[in-house]
This record gives sequence, C-alpha cells and structure tokens, in this order.
Amino acid sequence: MKRDYYEILGVSRNATDSEIKSAYRKLAIKYHPDKNPGNKEAEEKFKEIQEAYSVLSNPEKRAYYDRFGHAEGIGGQGFGGGFSDIPLNDLEDILFSFFDSDPFGSSHRRRSRSARNPQRGADLRYDLEISLEEAFAGVEKKIKIPRLETCEECGGIGTEKGTRPETCITCRGTGQVTYRQGFFSVSRTCMNCRGTGQFIRTPCKSCRGTGQIEKEKTLHVKIPAGVDTGSRIRIAGEGEAGKYGGAPGDLFVVIHVAEHETFKRQGSDLYVSIPISFAQAALGAELKIETLDGEATLKIPAGTQTGTIFRIENKGMPILGGKGRGDLFVGVTLVTPKNLTKEQRQLFERLAEIESQEESSFTKKIRNIFGK
Repeated sequence: MKRDYYEILGVSRNATDSEIKSAYRKLAIKYHPDKNPGNKEAEEKFKEIQEAYSVLSNPEKRAYYDRFGHAEGIGGQGFGGGFSDIPLNDLEDILFSFFDSDPFGSSHRRRSRSARNPQRGADLRYDLEISLEEAFAGVEKKIKIPRLETCEECGGIGTEKGTRPETCITCRGTGQVTYRQGFFSVSRTCMNCRGTGQFIRTPCKSCRGTGQIEKEKTLHVKIPAGVDTGSRIRIAGEGEAGKYGGAPGDLFVVIHVAEHETFKRQGSDLYVSIPISFAQAALGAELKIETLDGEATLKIPAGTQTGTIFRIENKGMPILGGKGRGDLFVGVTLVTPKNLTKEQRQLFERLAEIESQEESSFTKKIRNIFGK
C-alpha cells in the first residue's frame, strides 16, 4: 500500500500551503538524485516526495485525497503525480537551492517572481528654448518639471500606515496564473494583482495605492556655451521616482536655439550680411562689425563687388566640448541710394558722363580692332 502523503512530507493534515511547500523543499533538496548519485533508495524517496507534493500542493487534488484517500480520491479521479503536476515556481525553488544560484541567470527568474522588486523610474524629457546670445555665452536656466515622486505618506508601499501589501490569493504571490489542459500549459498575468503578486487591502489615501504622487520640481540647469538645437543635457536622478525602492530615472533637457534676427548659424560658424555704399565698394573702407561679443574690424578693399563674402576668424560660436571658436562670415551688398541731395545728384551725373565717355572710347577701340 502507498504511504500517506502527509506522512511522506512529515506534516499534519491541517498543515498550511506554506508548511507543505517548506517541507517538500527540504526533502526534495535532501533526496535529489544529483546529490545522491547511484543511490536507488534516495531516488525512490525523491519520486515519492514529488508524487505527494503534486497532490497536496493542488487544492482540488488535496480535497479529493482528504476525502477518499488513494483508492478513490487519486486513482479514481485520474490524478497522477510527478514533475508535470508540480508548479513551475516550486521546481525553480528546488533547482536554485540545489545549485545555490540561478543557473539560468537573473533574467530567467520570471517577472512574476520579482514583480515587486525595485524598478527604475522613467526618464523624462524637457524642451528648452534659448537665444543665440545665451547659446554663445552659456546660461543657467530655472525650469519646473512635473514628475512622479515617491509618496511620503506610505514611503512608496501604497498602503495606509501600519499595514502592508498582502499576498495575492489568486496567484499565491507569483503574479501569474497557469492554465493546464492535457500536455499544454499557458501562463498569464494575474488579473487580481496585475502581475505584482500582492494586493492592497487598505490603500494609502495620498497616492491611492500607487506608491507615487505627481509633483512639480524646480531645477537650475547650467547650459554650456556652444550648445546648438538638438543638444541634450543629462541630469542624473532627476527623472521619475522608481517603484519599490528602485533608482530614479534621468532628466534629459533638449535645447532649441531660437532664430536670430541678424546672424545665421551653421555649426560653429556665423553668417551676417551688411550693406555698403558705392563709394565704399569703389574706394575701399574699414568698417566696424557688431559680433556676439563686441566689435570687429572688417577691411573692404577697393573695387569690392556686391555678394562678396569676407571671413573673420574666431568670431563665431564656441565649439561645444572643445577649444576655440568658429568663424564669422560677412557678406556685403551694395545699396542704391534714394532721395539724392542736389550735390549728390550732380556728382552722380558727372560720374555718369565720365563712364559714358569711357564707354565711347572703349567702343571706338573695339571698332578699330575689327576694322569697322
């Protein structure tokens, strides 16, 4: 006759599920075949322990066994006993204990078994617009960030003071429910606890059981000189708070440099266009050019044509994360004067006469060359 399953595990008939599991775990480790190579007696005891636990760990099978025993409760209902009938979590416990480590690596520990383990908080993004002058010199900005922070009332637990989350009775704290049919089994997230393995009977009134509340945090952000649109500044630990004691996320400040009314930017170089008169273009001139950090001198050579671009070295933007600066490129445009004074008009008329004479003389030379 088969031995009584309670006797095999060494527990009473009133033993709780945790007591049965604890007894099974100790015996399974003790008589595991890998710890007793070649020991047939230990192997038989191990099989006996598996069979007993496969029945007593299942509420339905245990109820039948308590009522009918081996003859009807188990054999009559077709309840077998073995590894396939033991919950996967319990088999993992034995395997991990036997090897004194997780042989599959920490990632193999199913999410359901660590649903309330520390979880890192989410990263946040903040878009900040600054002027070109601020991007040139660097600036410190005060920003306000709405984010989730750990609830101070419950310390992130989600329960009222003096209470703790309770083990979910549906999934027994695993976070998953396994459905078996024949040789197939499907595990799904427990709907009762939403995969956490626990439920909160008395939620915290401040966070309503979430463990987090939304707050606005004021930060002072230092923007380095030379940033451009798209530059990102990472502020470690200023993202959303982690759950269950997890580390907070990071804050990423994304820079947008506003368009400037005078200067155009390409990388670390700046471009500007200035008007010059006919006299300055024809005779040459020395001009004072406004830059982002004061005046610079630009020499216009005689005979300069409209559209000419001059380069002033090291008068552009600072190079982010490096040394030196870009250059300033100055394009010149000739401006036609309006509303001439009498004296100006006389001078331009005289200039026109001279140009006409020169053109006539040039035309005669061309005709002489071609014999016309």
